[in-house]
Amino acid sequence: MTTPPTILIADDDRSIRTVLAQALSRAGYQVRTTSSASLLWSWIEQGEGDLVITDVLMPEENGLDLLPRIKRIRPELRIVVMSAQSTLLTAVQATQRGAFEYLPKPFDLEELLAVVGRAFAARPQSPAQSNGEALAAAEDGLPLIGKSPAMQEIYRTIARLTTTDLTVMIHGESGTGKELVARALHAYGKRRNGPFVAINMAAIPRELIESELFGHERGAFTGATTRNPGRFEQANGGTLFLDEIGDMPPEAQTRLLRVLQEGEFTTVGGRQPIRANVRIIAATHRDLRQLIRQGLFREDLFYRLNVVPIRIPPLRERREDIPLLARHFLERAKAADLPAKILDPTATEALAEYRWPGNVRELENLMRRLAALWPEETITAEAIRAELQKAEVEPEPPAEARELQEPLARAVERHVRQFLAAHRDGLAPKDMHAKIIAEVERPLIQLTLSATRGNQIKAAAMLGLNRNTLRKKIRELEISVLRGVS
Repeated sequence: MTTPPTILIADDDRSIRTVLAQALSRAGYQVRTTSSASLLWSWIEQGEGDLVITDVLMPEENGLDLLPRIKRIRPELRIVVMSAQSTLLTAVQATQRGAFEYLPKPFDLEELLAVVGRAFAARPQSPAQSNGEALAAAEDGLPLIGKSPAMQEIYRTIARLTTTDLTVMIHGESGTGKELVARALHAYGKRRNGPFVAINMAAIPRELIESELFGHERGAFTGATTRNPGRFEQANGGTLFLDEIGDMPPEAQTRLLRVLQEGEFTTVGGRQPIRANVRIIAATHRDLRQLIRQGLFREDLFYRLNVVPIRIPPLRERREDIPLLARHFLERAKAADLPAKILDPTATEALAEYRWPGNVRELENLMRRLAALWPEETITAEAIRAELQKAEVEPEPPAEARELQEPLARAVERHVRQFLAAHRDGLAPKDMHAKIIAEVERPLIQLTLSATRGNQIKAAAMLGLNRNTLRKKIRELEISVLRGVS
């Protein structure tokens, strides 16, 4: 008869030890429990136990500090860390110090049993490499805050990715903290000693995207008086964060895909390939699958970027985190020399009632505003509701709806202003008219052809153009058309 595996449990809470011991015993395991880190260490030194489940905070020693010592003498031993300190730093420290899994308290017994089952089924581990020194940075610099289940899953995902260079796609509404997640992935990852370079695709005119990403050589275009390195070169050895990737124009998508496939790029006007030594993290608030269906985003690029998807929940889906976030933002306001304020218990209730269309960014702005303007030290529910009512606006429509609502002339005016600002030095007026007209004509024709499924006769009729004129413009603007459709 085979002897069942032995699980060692260390936790200073007797009720937790009892509940875990009963559940694991019913599942067929042998169990030994203790509240002492020193007794746990003694058992491990003597070769006892096939799996360890330990709390972080214990009277004699921090459970996380015990992990490297265990891994030195018994590298194959699986360790599950549980903690009520449900922070990103705890999750990362547990993973980087050799834990098989991190479980934030409270957790379901079914989840624990599933983790134990995976631990015994998994292959033996190689000795863990400790990165303790890299985790000395304070969490205040990376304020990913929350104890909700959704945030705990994000912490665990970040922790698991610290030893990889996998490409990550971050999805989330505006104001949810997508760049904070990207910075955390960089700060705790293999490339933390390299640069973190961010570029927002929505903020750069489309004709400048390729130059911004890949750089340009002197004389590559009018106004290129010197060689300029792009963001790929600037991020060499580090992380390149591509924010609002859904706004990247099609021609730049093609070049980015080539870089991801081949691992190298050339500057605009250059001939010598440059090795791309960066980790890519992308983010978007848009539905990329919908953009793919509309022909506005390359499906092959999506799958190259969406290797590890991370969804950041909107604040309305993690209301239990609102009091914690609000207090954190008041502390930050105090550190920025604004008056110190505290929240009345009824104020947190008022905060939880609100829908937060602007997400975490809107909450931070509210707390800073109240810290500056509310005359009393204690912020009440009345103050919260009054301030929210003053700031109340209709929910911001999706980007597509905003574009439809914005007059075309105003959109063109905004684009021209950006163009002029970007070409302040050495602008060639003779090129400007053709470039702006092409910027308007290309999407107009592309989307019309997409709506007619490539039927050029229907597209020409919709546009009010002669069919031959449409064909000429398709050639001039290098627009792809579905084959076999006339």
